[in-house]
Amino acid sequence: MATKSISSTKAQNNFGRVLDDVTQNHTRYIVERRGLPQVMILSVGDLNDLLGNEAERERIHKVLRELGPEYQLGRVLKVRSE
Repeated sequence: MATKSISSTKAQNNFGRVLDDVTQNHTRYIVERRGLPQVMILSVGDLNDLLGNEAERERIHKVLRELGPEYQLGRVLKVRSE
């Protein structure tokens, strides 16, 4: 099962095709906005498999880590919620 990256605009303009690819080919899409990953689209069947399979959860976690932004300058400050 493939995991593809797609911009939010392209996903919006081709939503029917994306849904067909997800449901028929079990493709997973990571939707990016301004170059940053925002959401993942996957079929209900794939979600069910993912929830019940530790190895698959680890594979998806690795993909998401690799797509996550890395900040080289400065340090991350903990923001207090009010």
